[in-house]
Amino acid sequence: MDIRILRYFLMVAKEQNFTKAAKQLNITQPTLSRQMKELEESIGKELFIRGNRNVTLTETGLLLKRRVLEIIDLEEKMMNELMTKEEHVEGNITIGCGEFTAVEILAEICKKFKEKYPRVQIRLHTATADSIYEMMNQGLIDIGLFLEPVNTEGLDYIRIKDSDCWVVGMRPDDSLANKEYILKEDLLDKALILPQRLNVQSELANWFGKDFNTLNISFTSNLGTNAGIMAMHGLGYPVSIEGAAKYWKEDLLIQKKLYPNISTNTVIAWKRNIPYSLAMRKFIEEINAYKA
Repeated sequence: MDIRILRYFLMVAKEQNFTKAAKQLNITQPTLSRQMKELEESIGKELFIRGNRNVTLTETGLLLKRRVLEIIDLEEKMMNELMTKEEHVEGNITIGCGEFTAVEILAEICKKFKEKYPRVQIRLHTATADSIYEMMNQGLIDIGLFLEPVNTEGLDYIRIKDSDCWVVGMRPDDSLANKEYILKEDLLDKALILPQRLNVQSELANWFGKDFNTLNISFTSNLGTNAGIMAMHGLGYPVSIEGAAKYWKEDLLIQKKLYPNISTNTVIAWKRNIPYSLAMRKFIEEINAYKA
């Protein structure tokens, strides 16, 4: 597909009107309409629902929009990398991570890197591990932070050991708030909010043992912040890594460590054996320097 035609498609999707889109693109409305019709014919499916005044995207159109945005992002990234001169370290690095304590280590690495290479822009993308892994495979994310267990096949990485502790979140007026730590027996009759990732849940399954299958799991959540909000409203106890909730005000939510203690390793990873921009090579050097 012609990238120019795909950009035209995005403009129609944005303006929801062929005339307005044509004006923005500085072409005639009949020309734009014809090119969109040819695009639909090449795909073999309709992309637009055409009304009297506006157009909206069909399900196929929505899927195409999502993929075109990824293509445009990759094109811009490629051009930035190709145009970077060796004597000037600049460009963009995209880092994907969840909400966990090891992000503080990432911040330390980024701070040292930015002091050396201030012209590099770092983009942070917060998402679940599965989403980050998929986006790395698509070339949309350069660096990923993952809690173990994680599949590291095809990745280079460093491991940050025992970087995140498992805790239980609760309101400060909760009956468990005065305890120094939380035992398994404290949670067996409580409504719990667990992480959504099954391989992360397996860590808790080992801790709870045979009682895991009898737990009252009221919610699952892919990121900790929303689980904390549910806890604030008395809807359950989030059992998760310490994560971003450690920065909450203690009059809203507090956390207590599990006992026996569970801690989880974090890996900072990037794709193995692929050509990287100068900025990425320098960032990988900074990551490995931290390991040393």
